[in-house]
Amino acid sequence: MQPSRTDEQSSGGNNASGIPVSDSPIFASGAAPRGGVPVVAWAVAALIVLVVLGVGLIVGHKKSIVAPNTLQPEDAYAASLPFSQLAMSESANLSGGKLTYLDGHIVNTGSQTVNAVSVQVVFQNDEGLTPQIDTVPLTLIRMKQPYIDTEPVSMQPLKPGDDREFRLTFETIPENWNQQMPQMRIIHTVLR
Repeated sequence: MQPSRTDEQSSGGNNASGIPVSDSPIFASGAAPRGGVPVVAWAVAALIVLVVLGVGLIVGHKKSIVAPNTLQPEDAYAASLPFSQLAMSESANLSGGKLTYLDGHIVNTGSQTVNAVSVQVVFQNDEGLTPQIDTVPLTLIRMKQPYIDTEPVSMQPLKPGDDREFRLTFETIPENWNQQMPQMRIIHTVLR
């Protein structure tokens, strides 16, 4: 006949091997002896949460994702890069589609060399609908004959005082575009 369990054994005072819980090596680091979670486990969990939050904040500050149809603030150097002589044209591409071009001049009136320019182009409509907003890199015209060829600004950076021709190319223009010159704004520049 086996001895019956005492109230102390059934309440968790001893573990299966008969060692009192408070003397067990698992709880030797100052943990709660009566069914509680060890203090070390709580500390590790808190540390993991803090690390995850810290990484999330750092990644979030590096680059925020912006909806594609959202106007961005103008770049600080944009005032030093005025546009002029804007003109639009169209042509058919090899697949039977239509390409729309926005050509113009850009002048660097500032004191820094510009290696890259990102532009937002806003195609308004007269129907009160949200305009189409395209964000494109500014490309400079490299040559005009036998055809117009463009290159990124980084190939021939805009030095202070430079006046260059540019071309923006659009494969799709909204059907409800009001046929007015689109609004252009410089939202990012890379300077050196």
